[in-house]
Amino acid sequence: MKLMICPMNGTRPISEFAYWGEIRPAPDADTCTDDQWADYVFNRNGAPGVKKEWWCHTPSNTWFIAERDTEKDKVLRTYLHGEDK
Repeated sequence: MKLMICPMNGTRPISEFAYWGEIRPAPDADTCTDDQWADYVFNRNGAPGVKKEWWCHTPSNTWFIAERDTEKDKVLRTYLHGEDK
């Protein structure tokens, strides 16, 4: 069974979690061009590597960040937003 660590609830089965996407810096909506905004909205970096992603532990509705190596399919660490050090 694949497991993930929720920062609030500890180790839980992966089936209790929902993936919500990679954390990416958004361009300034007031100053960016249409092409820059379209690139942000429609394009993603699919290259394997370490990524920061939003995840939710659905039974407790706990949202947190997971740093995950997508090449090795391994979660490196999880933490609540604002606790990244």
